[in-house]
Amino acid sequence: MEKETMADYEEELTKSFRVIRQGDLVTGMIVDINDEAVTLDLGYYAPGVIPLSELSDDPDFSAMRDLKIGEKLQAVVLESDDGKGNVALSLKEANEASAWDHFRELLQEETVVTVKVKESVNGGVTAYLEGIRAFIPASQLSLSYVEDTAEYIGKQLEVKVITVEEARKKLVLSAKAVLKEREAEHERAKMARLVPGSIFEGRVESLMPYGAFVQMNNGLTGLVHISKISMKRIKKPSEVLSVGQQVKVKVLEVKDGKISLSIKDVEMNTSELVTDVEESFDYKCEEIPNNPFGALLADVKLD
Repeated sequence: MEKETMADYEEELTKSFRVIRQGDLVTGMIVDINDEAVTLDLGYYAPGVIPLSELSDDPDFSAMRDLKIGEKLQAVVLESDDGKGNVALSLKEANEASAWDHFRELLQEETVVTVKVKESVNGGVTAYLEGIRAFIPASQLSLSYVEDTAEYIGKQLEVKVITVEEARKKLVLSAKAVLKEREAEHERAKMARLVPGSIFEGRVESLMPYGAFVQMNNGLTGLVHISKISMKRIKKPSEVLSVGQQVKVKVLEVKDGKISLSIKDVEMNTSELVTDVEESFDYKCEEIPNNPFGALLADVKLD
């Protein structure tokens, strides 16, 4: 039998001299979970006890469901002796101490997280993120303003953190930010599939001095430059177009997230006629069969 030495008792000796004080952050392993508290082995002469009220502010949190025997937890010491020979602990305070730092990281990195809407309140809804109560304004629930926020109770939402104010305990989330990002990704994917020369049905969205914005039936919007609106020279788009008017457009170019369209090229049945988009336009006949406009405008210069 090997002779025991002081080294064999070093760990026990260290524990016996250890002092746990109020406010300390300690780590322990869960050894018991019941309807009243969670007990931790702190490697100390006294066990640590977390009352259910100190586990989480999240009303959906369940110690029996969300915690496991053998799991390690960090908790803040509330009392070194609760009068029953235990160290009183708070998991809630420990989580809160690190949660706000994490929220700032989520804000900076624009990370998408999932939360469950708990209740409808004035101006929006609430949810819990890492045990901290968060607010989602009605204007941030969807791409459009939501009138009846009660419809969202119980729903899982993908959100981004948009406001972190630890001093005021203010945490604001946005589902709209995620939806806008997904919508932009979807539009980029659709634009990548656009082929110059394709013809679409569309609706005039707005008129500007320099042209008309047309939403195509694929949901994308492009610009028809004033020089690409009509066969005849016009001073402003409203001479031949009106908002809401249905038109056919041809895709000329997709570049830097912008779509260039032409109404005139659909009528002319050609890819490109205008060579100068300034005040002077040269029209050239492309010798297209059965195209009366080409013959009429051949070698004509408008100043």
